[in-house]
Amino acid sequence: MAGKEIKNRDGKCLKEVHTVTEALKTLYREKMCPLEKYYCFSDFHSSSLEDADFDNKPMILVVGHCSTGKTTFIRYLLEQDYPGSRIGPEPTTDSFTAIMHGEIESIIHGNALTVDPNKPFRKLSPFGTTFLNRFQCAHIPNRVLESVSIIDTPGILSVGRRRMSRGYDFPAVICWFAEHVDRIILLCDAHKLEISDEFSRTIMALRGNEDKLRVVLNKADMVDTQELMRVYGALMWSLGKVFCTPEVLRVYIGSFWSSPMRMTDNRRLFEQEEADLFADIQNLPRNSALRKLNDLVKRARLVRAHAYIISCLKEEMPLVFCRDKKKRDLIYDLPMIFSRIQQRHQISPGDFPDCAKMQERLMSYDFAKFKGLKPKLLTGLDELLNTDIAKLMPLLHQEEQEAAEQLVVQGGAFLGTNRGPFIEGNPFHHCGSNGESDHVSDEEWVVSKDKPKFDELFYNLSPHEGKLSGTKVKDWMMSTHLPSSVLGRIWKLSDVDCDGMLDDEEFALANHLIEIKLEGFGLPHELPAHLVPPSKRRRKRSDTENRDNN
Repeated sequence: MAGKEIKNRDGKCLKEVHTVTEALKTLYREKMCPLEKYYCFSDFHSSSLEDADFDNKPMILVVGHCSTGKTTFIRYLLEQDYPGSRIGPEPTTDSFTAIMHGEIESIIHGNALTVDPNKPFRKLSPFGTTFLNRFQCAHIPNRVLESVSIIDTPGILSVGRRRMSRGYDFPAVICWFAEHVDRIILLCDAHKLEISDEFSRTIMALRGNEDKLRVVLNKADMVDTQELMRVYGALMWSLGKVFCTPEVLRVYIGSFWSSPMRMTDNRRLFEQEEADLFADIQNLPRNSALRKLNDLVKRARLVRAHAYIISCLKEEMPLVFCRDKKKRDLIYDLPMIFSRIQQRHQISPGDFPDCAKMQERLMSYDFAKFKGLKPKLLTGLDELLNTDIAKLMPLLHQEEQEAAEQLVVQGGAFLGTNRGPFIEGNPFHHCGSNGESDHVSDEEWVVSKDKPKFDELFYNLSPHEGKLSGTKVKDWMMSTHLPSSVLGRIWKLSDVDCDGMLDDEEFALANHLIEIKLEGFGLPHELPAHLVPPSKRRRKRSDTENRDNN
């Protein structure tokens, strides 16, 4: 990618940059960070940004009540467990876990994470030892995590447990993560729609980040169509009370686990909703630079408003006498001060912080630390908002075009982009490479003992010239009630010769994999050599010998 130059108003080059991320880091260090430090921005709002905040992969925050399926949802995406994960009917996830890519499985605990300059968690230290003891990072080799990272969270306490104390400020931690992630997945259970005190406080902590929020109504296969309509309406009504906005939130309906569906009446709806949600997640790497730019602009507007607020309070404070009384009066009159600043400096009301929270923080702050207006710093910030960001747009569009064909989340549940007959409107789509192991074993085929039983099913489906079409196999496989994403993986593994049809051996292999899945075991990412049908082994051995002779 050709390098670009960002220049200030005098035409002087700030720095040659090659990516949007690099330019944003430069602009933040030179024009925003000095203003934040001068007006003590981090004492009232979020902490200052570091290089890791700009360089980090897109992150997904998963939140929800206890037992709404948060960890199961993550396992469904990754198609594997992560170190330290536990799943059960009662609250089992008691820690914040950052699930990130690593060559070997490992766990890094919170105190070590906050001193690692390569991780974007250094600013979590102020939340204290109690929180850090409940925070960890799990590294696993997983293809999904090569593109995104996922944050698993403890379940939000229900009404019955609302008086229990965690020992740290849970909503504040959620707020910190919400400001730093690219997507927030709020999971709701079709059987648990109560709004607890902690849930309300957590939703309040998400305010200002509604554009990142996606609501998922999970476990929807456990209710029939009529009941699902009532549950959906009740959920929308409950969320409307908490969010207090006229806009209707987008709610994805489905059942995000790899077990058979309890009720299949709405299977098609669930698959369409899953496809929409997965498409949204897959686009996160493509939109990562745009998200960072938007967040920086949002932060810059808040910094500008904060600077005017602090300088105004500084001007109003007396030098010696009656300082405490004047401080109380200024805090009480803060809404009026906000209005005056808006009118005087033409700042949008949406750029200002929450007035009640600002008043609360000002009560315990020493006004003597405040400093007056510094026009030079504010001029640099205005230049960033009005000129520098606009100059980045061509580079941003260029990056988006270059990433259009490659930066997509792959692996895990997203492997279903090639799902044979489970692709809508294309029942004979060839799956491409089957990922078969190069080493072909001469061991006995483990499916042989059950093949007579599978052959009976095979011939009952009326094969044509010894093979079943994708349409016939699809109809039969759907009767297992397994999710289409799982059935798509089974098809891809079973169609060894990639001809869009299954012969008797491939059909037996598909049955074997379905039985494995129904027994609760995971599917292999690649077909092991001992599962390759015997005729396909001989063909592969013959092809290998021919290549060697040539």
